[in-house]
Amino acid sequence: MSFKNIVRELREMTDGIGSMSRRRGIEGKQRRNCTRSHIAPDIPPSESITEGRWAHLPPELLLDIIRRVEESETSWPARTVVVHCASVCKPWRDITKEIVKTPEECGRITFPISLKQPGPRDSPIQCYIKRDRATSTFRLYFGLTPSEDESDKLLLAARRTRRATSTEFLISLVADDFSRASSTYVGKLRSNFLGTKFSIYDSQPPNEEAFQANHSRSSRRFHTKQVSPRLPACNYNIATISYELNVLRTRGPRRMNCSLHYIPISSVQEGGTAPTPKSFPQDSLPLSSSPSVKEQPSSVGGYNDHLILKNKSPRWHEQLQCWCLNFKGRVTVASVKNFQLVASVGSSHNVSDAEQNKVILQFGKIGQDIFTMDYAYPISAYQAFAICLSSFDTKPACE
Repeated sequence: MSFKNIVRELREMTDGIGSMSRRRGIEGKQRRNCTRSHIAPDIPPSESITEGRWAHLPPELLLDIIRRVEESETSWPARTVVVHCASVCKPWRDITKEIVKTPEECGRITFPISLKQPGPRDSPIQCYIKRDRATSTFRLYFGLTPSEDESDKLLLAARRTRRATSTEFLISLVADDFSRASSTYVGKLRSNFLGTKFSIYDSQPPNEEAFQANHSRSSRRFHTKQVSPRLPACNYNIATISYELNVLRTRGPRRMNCSLHYIPISSVQEGGTAPTPKSFPQDSLPLSSSPSVKEQPSSVGGYNDHLILKNKSPRWHEQLQCWCLNFKGRVTVASVKNFQLVASVGSSHNVSDAEQNKVILQFGKIGQDIFTMDYAYPISAYQAFAICLSSFDTKPACE
């Protein structure tokens, strides 16, 4: 059997699996959501799929097939075939997860956990955000700019909710389900009353220390009817964003700082590494006894010497009479929301000048309700998206 025939059979088999799942109520809804976003949930396939002729291929042949598929399908939506390989059965899934590298290593996004892993070191991953003013939703897509056929891959979506004392952005893997009880819930961003300080919360424990601290507080038994099986025990405060007050009302861009509690400053030093989760520990998460999700303090399991990002200082252009930054063609419309973030380090941290000037995250406007977002190591797509969402909230005291 030729390689093209194998790929074609994989597509047909996955389509059959989707049709079979749609007749199963809840499982069908979950499958449809994954098809829309071209992302497979990080959960084991059903038992009915594991039994079949494809589950008994020799490991050497299976390894060669999946490696050739992964190397040939490097861009979306063609890369959906790699996700299809992981959806065939457990042996296929294990080998696919072994072959597919992290975004830091290969610069590609494949599985949902890729959105929680650091970006590449050499070149940023380029995305764009579409804002829908009518529904107060924001969608993050993979790609340089919106395509004409609207086939771009959805990575994350957020919905803004204004409250009396704060604003919240609920972040999900799909664009039509922002419930905290859903398996697609990723986390949230919350502001203070003035919109000058934001906290980023993650539904996943950022490290083992934070998980164990929460698990010890949630060890008592609950009645099964009082607990939602998909509701995480708490949100983990992984970062804080602060905008400086503009008391004198001087002209210029907003000034901001972002403290990443679970990324050490050593990650930007030579030979340093950033935490890289391998999977969503949904099966091992303790359960909450209340519909309201608890919020974990950032001190639990965080680094004392954590990474802080700051605005890259713009320069004043005399001819244009405006503040300018070099976005390398990725931003075309002047806006107070535009920014570039670099590492804020001191001389004692032994970080090279090149690393200090390296743009870790840049965000800017290119059209009506369309913005670009480029991020790189050591932050993830989820962290970058949450930081960019803070720029959409109204901040009269900072402008």
